[in-house]
Amino acid sequence: MTGVDLDLKTWDVLRDGRFDCAFNALHGRLGEDGTVQGMLELLALPYTGSGVLPSALCMDKSRANAVMAGAGLHVPEYDELELKSGVSADTVQRLVARFGLPLVVKPVREGSTIGLTIASDADQVASGLVLAARYDRRVLVQRFAAGTEITVGVLATPDLQVLPTLEIVSDNPVYDYDAKYTAGKSHHIIPARISEAAREAASDAAGRAFTVLGCSGMGRVDIIVDAAGTPWMLEVNTVPGLTELSLLPDAARAAGIKFDELCQRLVDHAIGRHEHRVGPPPSPPGGEGEQRGGPGSGSARTGASRGESPPQREGRESP
Repeated sequence: MTGVDLDLKTWDVLRDGRFDCAFNALHGRLGEDGTVQGMLELLALPYTGSGVLPSALCMDKSRANAVMAGAGLHVPEYDELELKSGVSADTVQRLVARFGLPLVVKPVREGSTIGLTIASDADQVASGLVLAARYDRRVLVQRFAAGTEITVGVLATPDLQVLPTLEIVSDNPVYDYDAKYTAGKSHHIIPARISEAAREAASDAAGRAFTVLGCSGMGRVDIIVDAAGTPWMLEVNTVPGLTELSLLPDAARAAGIKFDELCQRLVDHAIGRHEHRVGPPPSPPGGEGEQRGGPGSGSARTGASRGESPPQREGRESP
């Protein structure tokens, strides 16, 4: 097993490494948005998780919301702004009038609650827009959904398996980056403390969201369940965290799936999917058509050896 981070040598390392599979544990921009997936497709290297299109779609919260809403899932009302300069008072007033307070402001293409603001007054709306725009000129503004915060893990290796509901209890007012990555600042309750009917509705919604967005391998669907038991979809994470503090391994454990088994299933699925890949075969290393540092190069084969637990790449991670 070899740990590989993204830098100017990544292409060469993957191309020449003769790996069997790349276990993708990179999060946020590049690692989770279809970029790395596209590189691995060009290298003809099997990789875990979703493909290029669903990865890019799920990272784009605005477009993912549109797809989920179009499929009949409950998505809190939202709007997308493109912020190229400052934030006007008229814009803030319009948003408050439409969505009420509190409201949610976040970058369209980020993860781990980076750039997130739960704004309770107009000043916080304005500052939240400025903060989100530091990470993405496209900013999502959304009606706040009140209720129980849960997450539902989904596996598809290849058969769909919806894992038990998991309730998130945070010591911080918001389940933010600090709460996610600091031991003892958040707690996982399995199953979530909601009615059985609400659990079934949330599980069904998670499976439908995962499927309609085209995901595969693994994913984690974040949901708010309101007082009436309605599951409101927040987002779908295609590369959930795999640390000891992370949510998906806990949910898998509750379903009787040990961590090593989880990783092995993901690797086996990636290799099996690759065997049915449609496209021209890669050139062998050193063979005709090989171009160092560009497409058309030889087949690299695995970043995570079979039977070994992959390393978790720290950084912008979704626990």
